Amino acid sequence: MSSFVTLTLGEVATFVRGITFKPEDVVALGTEGSVACMRTKNVQENLDLSDVFAVKKDLVRRADQFLQEGDILVSSANSWNLVGKCSWIPELQFSASFGGFVSVLRANPEKIFPRFLYWWFSSSRIQSLARSFGNKTTSISNLNFDRCLELGIELPSLEEQMRISSILDQAESLKIRRKDAVAELNVLIGELFVDLFGDARSIKERWEVKKLKDLVLEFRYGTSEKSGEHDTPVLRIPNVSKGEVDISDLKYVSLGVQEFERLLLKDGDLLFVRSNGNPDFVGRCAVFESLNVERGFVYASYLIRARLDRDIISPNYLCEFLLGSMGRKSLLSNSKTSAGQYNINIQGLGSIDVPVPPMQMQEAFYKKLSSVKGLRQMHLDSLAKLEHLFDTLQVRAFRGEL
Repeated sequence: MSSFVTLTLGEVATFVRGITFKPEDVVALGTEGSVACMRTKNVQENLDLSDVFAVKKDLVRRADQFLQEGDILVSSANSWNLVGKCSWIPELQFSASFGGFVSVLRANPEKIFPRFLYWWFSSSRIQSLARSFGNKTTSISNLNFDRCLELGIELPSLEEQMRISSILDQAESLKIRRKDAVAELNVLIGELFVDLFGDARSIKERWEVKKLKDLVLEFRYGTSEKSGEHDTPVLRIPNVSKGEVDISDLKYVSLGVQEFERLLLKDGDLLFVRSNGNPDFVGRCAVFESLNVERGFVYASYLIRARLDRDIISPNYLCEFLLGSMGRKSLLSNSKTSAGQYNINIQGLGSIDVPVPPMQMQEAFYKKLSSVKGLRQMHLDSLAKLEHLFDTLQVRAFRGEL
């Protein structure tokens, strides 16, 4: 550690505040006399360029408000848990600035290697500190630039900073490859479905169409009992992932015998999210498969259970249909909004049209689906190990142990 020098962040980097503009200043990307403008939506694990708008170029008052390769784009006014979240700015193919709810952390390259600064600022320890410094106003938290600039940073030589950054970059590339593999397998699942049953335009023409209520033996809402840390595991909205149940974050609930038996989940039950402020969550479904828990699982009131007639509909077929574009469109058209909440009830679910192919085809799809999901799980397990390894490397890197 003797080769490290302790400096403050303010001695090696600066924060640059974003530009201010009005809604009427927003124009399409590529408009003459405009400049791209990054905002909080673009600040993801990697800079998200899928939705970028532009503003009039004369709103950029200073040269330092143009993004440069090696900048770190920071969410500086957001909900508490997102303040400090950051993205690396690669070489961009267009001129860009950034709005008032984000800022740029810009390295002095004579003192700190920009990529080293990015890995340091994006580390879990510094992210937690940056969030804790936030100045909260109502529901918004604002990054405290002054306190962040006072943070101490242990700096080795520039050459050593480059070496450490290279190690972290290599570890990150392994994670990206695993994530890409998982994304490709998710696409493959959708392609398998279309190959067997048809796309959104043809599926209803190829197969008999029934109302969902005619495929279900029983719909039932979940428990409104307050959850705790003991007794029976209760599935909630966070546990309903896209097609599968995620039990990484469980709560528990105490129920009487009758209610427990009424809400006990069985293999093949379908769970639906019935209410949420985000329309993408409403109607999201997952197939429950038996899990090794002694007392079994129940589910909370913001979920609806559908117990299917397994003689005519496969839960995995139905779930994949409802996750597809046609199913999502039907789910949203049968939902309602009230006070900013999107809701779907049992009646709305029951009225959804579902094409019903022969069970033999549904079962064939399930076999292929199981194979692809097994491969995907292998990649997810490998990704989890790589993420743990990366976190360990990141901690060691800034302790001078790499």
